[in-house]
Amino acid sequence: MNPKTITRAAALALACAAAWGAQAAADKGWRDVLDTPAARSALASRALLNGLARAGDRIVAVGQRGHIVYSDDAGKTRRRAEVPVSSDLVAVSFPTATDGWAVGHDGVVLRTKDGGQSWTTQLDGRRLGEQGAENPFLDVWFRDADNGYIVGAFGLVFRTADGGAHWEPIQNLVENPKAQHLYAVRGIGPDVYIAGEQGLLLKLAPGDTQFRALELPYKGTLFGVTGSGQTIVAHGLRGTVLRSTDGGRQWQQVPTGLQVGLTASTRDSDGRLLIVSQAGHILASRDDGASFKPVPVAGALPAAAVAVAATGTLVVAGPRGAQSLQLP
Repeated sequence: MNPKTITRAAALALACAAAWGAQAAADKGWRDVLDTPAARSALASRALLNGLARAGDRIVAVGQRGHIVYSDDAGKTRRRAEVPVSSDLVAVSFPTATDGWAVGHDGVVLRTKDGGQSWTTQLDGRRLGEQGAENPFLDVWFRDADNGYIVGAFGLVFRTADGGAHWEPIQNLVENPKAQHLYAVRGIGPDVYIAGEQGLLLKLAPGDTQFRALELPYKGTLFGVTGSGQTIVAHGLRGTVLRSTDGGRQWQQVPTGLQVGLTASTRDSDGRLLIVSQAGHILASRDDGASFKPVPVAGALPAAAVAVAATGTLVVAGPRGAQSLQLP
């Protein structure tokens, strides 16, 4: 199951199955994934990878069964990181070249201080109390080495102001009364945005104490949000792209010609805004999201995440691992 398309029913079914499986395996020497380091598999870079981030000149990818791989040459060669858990990882963020965080299933939050080569567990579901290990974190974003946010299923939102030494649950400060799943968190200018299901887009403005829901002309799932200054671009199911040029007060729907999920976005070295799809499409905008055109690339793969390497090469990650692409 793609964590970015998790449903309430599926999440509950997985939780029940996990509980039953743990009980059934207890007498067979079963070991919790939170206590089991990720296997050093040579196939890690070709298995499911859900998240990408730039760490200085390095690209770091996270994925299935705790696998984390990194590359210093835009994906030509990849190395496996030392990871203390084998939980599925979904997202990763590097505010500096050395400081990074990765999050995923089982309430896992991992930290690295060496650019992604080795990781330690900072938080897991066993420490979350009523939040429960069955609720995955689905995205992470850090403004700097101290201040960051993580979001997840059933409306989970945590923040830290000390590099993750302490994580504070702030669901009570978020306008999400239905506890809808939250798929993305990003800082755009001085503001912080969270995107989720049923057209939920939340904004925390400077000086405000609460994430407030914005009114959008779309009620489907949003997978990502990006932008610059007062221009905000959100994207999600059925090829949907929404754009605001006034910080989220008014929105326009931008035609894409697609009917598939738009899963991730980034900017390349030329300043183009790029959005990738779960079917392998790449859309590019040279006018800050006012319009998009398809980028013809041979052999593009279904994408869950995208990043631009220091060389300008586009790196796409998804169900078939990571792929490096030279865009025209």
